[in-house]
Amino acid sequence: MESSRGPPRVKNKAPAPVQISAEQLLREAVDRQEVNLQTPTQRFADLEELKEYQGRKRKEFEDYVRRNRVRLSNWLQYAQWELEQKEFARARSVFERALDVHPNNTQLWIRYVQAEIKNRNINHARNLLDRAVTRLPRVTSLWYQYLYVMEMLGDIPGTRQVFDRWMKWQPDEQAWSAYIRLEKRYGEFDRAREIFRAFTAVHPEPRTWLKWAKFEEEYGTSDTVREVFQTAIQTIAETLGDDAVDERIFIAFARYEARLREYERARAIYKFGLDNLPRSKSMTLHAHYTTFEKQFGDKEGVEDVILTKRRRLYEEQVKENPKNYDVWFDFARLEESGGDVDRTREVYERAIAQVPPTQEKRHWRRYIFLFLFYAIWEERETKDVERARQIYDTCLNLIPHKKFTFAKVWVAKAHFEIRQGQLTTARKTLGRAIGMCPKDKIFKEYILLEQKLYEFERCRTLYEKHVMYNPANCQTWIKWAELERGLNDLERTRAIFELAVSQPILDMPEVVWKAYIDFEEEEGEYERTRALYERLLEKADHPKVWISYAQFEINIPDEAEEEEETEEEAEEKPVSEEAKARARKIFERAHKSMKERELKAERVSLLNAWLAFEKTHGSAEDIEKIQKQMPRKTKKKRKLEDDTWEEYVDYIFPADDQQTKNLSSLLAMANAWKQQAAGAAGGEGAQ
Repeated sequence: MESSRGPPRVKNKAPAPVQISAEQLLREAVDRQEVNLQTPTQRFADLEELKEYQGRKRKEFEDYVRRNRVRLSNWLQYAQWELEQKEFARARSVFERALDVHPNNTQLWIRYVQAEIKNRNINHARNLLDRAVTRLPRVTSLWYQYLYVMEMLGDIPGTRQVFDRWMKWQPDEQAWSAYIRLEKRYGEFDRAREIFRAFTAVHPEPRTWLKWAKFEEEYGTSDTVREVFQTAIQTIAETLGDDAVDERIFIAFARYEARLREYERARAIYKFGLDNLPRSKSMTLHAHYTTFEKQFGDKEGVEDVILTKRRRLYEEQVKENPKNYDVWFDFARLEESGGDVDRTREVYERAIAQVPPTQEKRHWRRYIFLFLFYAIWEERETKDVERARQIYDTCLNLIPHKKFTFAKVWVAKAHFEIRQGQLTTARKTLGRAIGMCPKDKIFKEYILLEQKLYEFERCRTLYEKHVMYNPANCQTWIKWAELERGLNDLERTRAIFELAVSQPILDMPEVVWKAYIDFEEEEGEYERTRALYERLLEKADHPKVWISYAQFEINIPDEAEEEEETEEEAEEKPVSEEAKARARKIFERAHKSMKERELKAERVSLLNAWLAFEKTHGSAEDIEKIQKQMPRKTKKKRKLEDDTWEEYVDYIFPADDQQTKNLSSLLAMANAWKQQAAGAAGGEGAQ
């Protein structure tokens, strides 16, 4: 079987016995065509026979219209037959009878009028058209037929009268255009202007005004063209509203001015259109404006086009959502880049007028930056210091400080006053902030200001108020202590640290303890440092504290050589055996404590630090001793509260493992002794 079937094969390739030629096919096609039947031509011998035939046909037609009066074709065939018989009076009678039945049929009126015109009965046709347009004033074809007849007769005044009658019915635009074309054909341009005036009153659409403007370009002056465009913009805005003003009017007006090389006028028209039209309806206008500036403008003009486009985009966005402060930021930066002071100030004023609707801080976070940017811009760009100060005051008065405040506003106002040389005002501003709504940042900035001015007594006062306001802030205690240490008042520094570590609540107590310990160590008070470590271990028995304690013991010099050594010599000199012994003792204490409390992870970290210490300062035996204490990891499973199991890593220390083995062997020996004692007792009983 073949895999694929090809075209059928012809087995017998011999010619057919009967051959058919192309000529035969064409002949048969002609013979089989249907021949249209034609009415035979009748010939009459005399007038009497003609009259008899006409009477018979009229009787047939009368029977037809009598049986079906509403069928229009019967009347039209009857009237057409009478016209063929040259019986015009009878034909008119038939048409009139038909109009009695179909008075509003446009086809009937047109056939009647055409019959009169064809037979050169012009007056009859004119009267008939007058009747028709009176009867059917909304039918356009009848008016056009009437006007055609009047103009063909050369009766131009009569044609105008017909147009005037028609215009009273306020027809469509084509009718008005036909009237205007009539006046243009006969050079009556003033009449055409009057028609355009009435035309735009009835149809105030933009395309109507564009037609009038084009007419004035051809037959008027530049003043009349400008008048048309200006009237168009004003009339459309008053009649249909500002949204109905089409961008095509502005484009045509500007292009006309550009053709006259009135580039400033064209630029003003483009800008006026872009400022007054919504962005969605002026995309083409903006494209033409861009092209215009590229052709006839300079670099500033092109940039102005871009600014205008972005400005209109921002206007639409803030109109949709006035509380979108990010858009106001972009809008203000745009105007700042444009360099227009009045526009920039207007945008900022509009932006800060959009006060958040609720007194929730999250709604105010972006809003206050409008004031900050506004004030900085007034200070740097316009050099208007009083206006900038007024902006800061307005912002501070607007924020509900009883519910929340913004330290950055108070700080910005204080920095502004300092830049203006008003130090007292800056201090009053920060003092007012601390009195109304104290915050850590305000204290920090105020203290930093006084430090720069070397007013250390003021700094101490501020630190006292700060720790009274927030005693849990560790950085405040540390900075205060650093200040006192910088002033070489060690007793006051030590007292501040003591107050800090004695606080019941601290946000980062380990930072305070570390700063206190580092202070005593740097001052060479090693006994005090050891006492601090011991106090800290009583509160926080953490491996990091033990490791730090051990490192401290390694790094301190011997008491005998303490005064003679310099820092470089201390670094070069190896660690003494006494220091190593002290460090090992601390590691041993720490290891014992972790072991007693069964803190395996902490114990591992401690052993790792101890091993690193021995690798640096110990001998091979010391290292091996610690390595023997290092645990091995093992994976175990434990049951959770929701009856599921989880896998975790556990540490098994050699010492604990050896104790377990010893305990197991002891239990085995006890069990064996118990069995042996039981066997001996059984033997005695048998005896």
